[in-house]
Amino acid sequence: MSDRLFEELLNETKTLFREKFGAEPQTLVAAPGRVNLIGEHTDYNGGFVFPMAIERWTIIAAGPNDGAEKATIYAKATDETADFAISGEILPAEKVEWTSYVQGAIACSLEKGAKVAGFNAVITSNVPLGGGLSSSASLEVAVATLMEELSGVKFGAVEKPLLCQKAEHVFAKMKCGIMDQFISALGEKDCAMLLDCRSCEPKMIPISDPSISVLITNSNVKHALTGSEYPERRASCEEAARRLGVELLRDVTMETLEASKDKLVDEENGDRLYRRARHVVGEDVRTLKMADALVAGDWATVGAQMYASHDSLRDDYEVSCPEIDVLVEIARKIGPEGGVIGSRITGGGFGGCTVSLVKTEKVAEITEIIKTEYKKAVGKDATIFATRPAQGARVL
Repeated sequence: MSDRLFEELLNETKTLFREKFGAEPQTLVAAPGRVNLIGEHTDYNGGFVFPMAIERWTIIAAGPNDGAEKATIYAKATDETADFAISGEILPAEKVEWTSYVQGAIACSLEKGAKVAGFNAVITSNVPLGGGLSSSASLEVAVATLMEELSGVKFGAVEKPLLCQKAEHVFAKMKCGIMDQFISALGEKDCAMLLDCRSCEPKMIPISDPSISVLITNSNVKHALTGSEYPERRASCEEAARRLGVELLRDVTMETLEASKDKLVDEENGDRLYRRARHVVGEDVRTLKMADALVAGDWATVGAQMYASHDSLRDDYEVSCPEIDVLVEIARKIGPEGGVIGSRITGGGFGGCTVSLVKTEKVAEITEIIKTEYKKAVGKDATIFATRPAQGARVL
């Protein structure tokens, strides 16, 4: 199924390039979206995350544009064509649009020495937008990979994700962590990545058992992380770390947190800062436990960590929503006897998707139950697909 989906998207991209620019594309690149198995809102706290690349991609087809000193790019998602600067001083636009991510990745690639001649390009993607599966990082990494190929300049393994993160910070005005860009750039087939977000050291953890599948369920509730919710969570973590006398919450143990609770509780905030910190500190512990349990094939522990993560994101970090909670409870009710190992919200929150580890032989049955029960409970349709860990960005 995944090979067919990829080929369909690739062929569509080539066809669109011919239609838009009247020539055959000379360069093709792809970068995947991602799902985070556990480790949510820990990345900007210097902690641990556990993402994997998914079998959904952004693909770019490109070719020369007869000497014009610009990039002309068509995006299928918005059905828009825009021109992009490829030299000189490039400043971010005031309004953030799809073009911000593309221009940011171009500008940051140029800063790293990837000079290019003018080109035309078409961008397509089947990474769901607003679903917490990192469509923006997939786009940034695809553009950076294209810039590498067109310029002949190869970025370092850590350098490429970091320049894509900078593009999002500066041009899309979103102070994201490093997880999304790292896994999209460096993901490996049949592996998840345990990433230390302070040292930027990735460790690949095999998920090669064909009897286990990753099921992604889109609640079809859209979220926008550029609103006030994400910045508030990040600011709360920074304030909690300051009060605890550490640079990052990564440096706090649960014992230290509980002993210092009085530093985080006050009249203005109540126990909000304490609860935010409790989620982050606990999530690091859960993430490491789950990685170890996956290696050991201890599925009961894997499931327990996933559900505990969701409960913490719902109650302490307050980034879930009723629709997502319904999806997790449906999965919890199906349980191990029905083929569900564990389930949780994934991504920044406020809508988006859940990720569940399930028995491959039960995927069709579980999918039908979730769709039926979700529709009955909230009156919306859920979009569900199974995936294996996919390869990161590549030239085709």
